[in-house]
Amino acid sequence: MSDKEFEQLVAQAIRELPRRFREKMENVAVVVEDEPSPSQRKKGGVSFGSLLLGLYEGVPRTKRGPFYTLVLPDKITIFKSSIEAVAATPEEIIQQVKNTVWHEVAHHFGFSEERVRKLERKRKVKDA
Repeated sequence: MSDKEFEQLVAQAIRELPRRFREKMENVAVVVEDEPSPSQRKKGGVSFGSLLLGLYEGVPRTKRGPFYTLVLPDKITIFKSSIEAVAATPEEIIQQVKNTVWHEVAHHFGFSEERVRKLERKRKVKDA
């Protein structure tokens, strides 16, 4: 899949988020990179050789106080090569991009990794 096609999938996944979340996404940039840097792997808690599909870096909305001003945007990075490594078909890539975007946006809204995983299990049951 070309980089442009993949970036379009990420943009579509953002557009498909519920409006109540999209409208509240503030000061956050969503970018696509081919693979994580060593620093991003460390932040994501994965060792070399493990896959990191996405990464949220920033101050979650729940932690922002009255002095949250003049700061660089938070960053959500979606890693193309990692997603392509776990998805065998174009349809699986589309679904994995949607899941990864949803996962990282949940972190932007202050959900812990444990809480996000619990919500993901509920979503899978609901979608089945």
